[in-house]
Amino acid sequence: MTPRNHSPLLAPWTGPYGGVPPLDRLDAELFPEALQAAIDEARAEVEAIAAGAEPPTFENTLAALERTGTARDRVERLFAVARENVSTPALQAVEHDWLPRLAAASDEVFLNPALFARIDAVAASADTAALEPDQQRLTRRVHDLFVRRGARLDAAGKARLSRVNQEMAGLFAEFRRKVLAEEDAWTVLQSDPDLAGLPAAVAAAAAAAAAERHIRAAGIVVNTRSSVDPFLAFSSRRDLRERVWRAFKMRGDNGNVHDTNGVIVRIVGLRSERATLLGYPSHAHWQMADSMAREPAAAHALMAQVWPAALARVREDVRDLRAMAAAEGEPTDVQPWDYLYLAEKVRKARYDLDQTAIKPYLALDNMVAAAIWSAERRFDLAFREITGRVPVFHPDVRVWEVTDGPSGAHRGLFYLDNFARAGKRSGAWAVSYRDQHRLDGPVPPAVSNNNNFMRGAPGEPVLISLDDLRTLFHEFGHGLHALLQEIRYPSLASTPADFAELPSQVNENWMLTREVLDRFARHCETGAPMPDDMVERIQRSRQFNQGYATVEYLAAAILDLDLHATPRATFDPAAFERETLGRLGMPREIALRHRLTHFDHLFGSDEYAGGYYSYLWADVMAADAWQAFREAADGPWDRAVAERFRRHVLAEGNATDRAEAYRRFRGRDPDPRALFEARGLPPA
Repeated sequence: MTPRNHSPLLAPWTGPYGGVPPLDRLDAELFPEALQAAIDEARAEVEAIAAGAEPPTFENTLAALERTGTARDRVERLFAVARENVSTPALQAVEHDWLPRLAAASDEVFLNPALFARIDAVAASADTAALEPDQQRLTRRVHDLFVRRGARLDAAGKARLSRVNQEMAGLFAEFRRKVLAEEDAWTVLQSDPDLAGLPAAVAAAAAAAAAERHIRAAGIVVNTRSSVDPFLAFSSRRDLRERVWRAFKMRGDNGNVHDTNGVIVRIVGLRSERATLLGYPSHAHWQMADSMAREPAAAHALMAQVWPAALARVREDVRDLRAMAAAEGEPTDVQPWDYLYLAEKVRKARYDLDQTAIKPYLALDNMVAAAIWSAERRFDLAFREITGRVPVFHPDVRVWEVTDGPSGAHRGLFYLDNFARAGKRSGAWAVSYRDQHRLDGPVPPAVSNNNNFMRGAPGEPVLISLDDLRTLFHEFGHGLHALLQEIRYPSLASTPADFAELPSQVNENWMLTREVLDRFARHCETGAPMPDDMVERIQRSRQFNQGYATVEYLAAAILDLDLHATPRATFDPAAFERETLGRLGMPREIALRHRLTHFDHLFGSDEYAGGYYSYLWADVMAADAWQAFREAADGPWDRAVAERFRRHVLAEGNATDRAEAYRRFRGRDPDPRALFEARGLPPA
């Protein structure tokens, strides 16, 4: 069915490469009409299936359902791109108005009794045994999804569930709008003394951020992680470090019009009510029903195994920080705003490594080329840049066509948006503009990586840190997962979060291989390769500060699971944070990576709520998978291991059980000891 509306957002994507998204047409005023037309079209398609006169079969019900909503899918993905990358007050208004309507439209499908009766009949039919394996899995997964989304509720339960979902969708939009406003703030560095200790590249980024906002000052520290963390690591002004740190950690908790406390309390209450309606003990139980962990107890068990080891490592590290502070004449009562600053000094003393000496070898363009080259070598791909030939939403965005090396056949498009700017949410993420599938013929993927690196001075190369480099390779791992997928049915593209992080986390390991550093780590001024002794010192320092990184993340993951694994109609966010961290014995020198009031993973959507543990769960597999490469004949570049990883972990999407897929890759279940070894933590 072709929509009657002629909006550029509704039309099938045209042009080369299987069609390209109209990313240059993301105007707020175009979305309402396009969204309504897409919802109307999808509703008619679903009703036609539900009202079918023929007995339900896989083809006329499950496969037919896979073909519905294509226009809505296109428009919603474009809407998400606009909201996350080029947000404006007008777009935020559309978001607040339309996210509840989109939630209601989704509920219409999941709560349609005639449609579910047909799905239920196919799932219960003995004929399903004759289906091919991916058809059987699609049938089971769609049936289970409908049940989890309320298909078995009575009429009153369905009506209440839909009202809950719509209210939450509006609250998600409100939360994101408020946090974005809190992040579009800054600490002014008035004059040169405020830049004390900052490397030239960090000072230049601060100056560029001030110039972009027409602020007459030596620079500004924008209230986002990509701006805050470098300042905390290098500024010798302890008073300014504290001011910047407090502004960053207090996002959403300032008692002003952007305060998010009331929003998150209401979201948590609604999640608890929804879980009860659907027959689950808690939101976390509902969330994890379709995950590798399956239930909160399994995730808790893993985190409880890692937490004591991470704490022990932090206690050792804090002793080193205090000794360094004493040697430098700094106060020895280490505070959270001191941690990164003192850790950099310890890193330099212990490994003779200075980030200011490393960064000139990590020019962003070279590191992008390094990530691409590492994928081309492992998976026999070819990336050809086509920036300027397809529409983009901002001049910063670069684009590559990806082809299969041997045949030259088109595989997909890769978009890369690297820089922070006003209207773009903070953090880093990967997203698919179009998922690969071959339901009615080959549909190639189009995938994007979105980072928030800081610009330097105009005309100067952008230099990134080792942490930024890890982010670049991490998100690129997600991109490779989407590009190398080979499935038949669109609904089998999405994997559980605790598996989805595996490809990204294992991909981080290639960034510090000798082959990558020797080839791409070139000095930005001289072009000289990174010296061998520096490469070796970087390799020796790979486990440095892992106690901090693990505790900072893990405390937030435990907080999330504790919050969502128990039903609660209301709670006090600040008190809950204090009590949970007190029970854990959280070191006072480290703060939560994400406080609840700005925890977008939890309150910007349902995606990671009750599931932030996923990064640790996946990292067990990633550490174990990396060992498979290290043990192989050709090490990280072993083609046999790479092909096995591609075939079972990347290509199958969710067309097979993910735990079994990992076993087929590795020959066994993952060994948690690999995680402890990778992070340099004492054995459990």
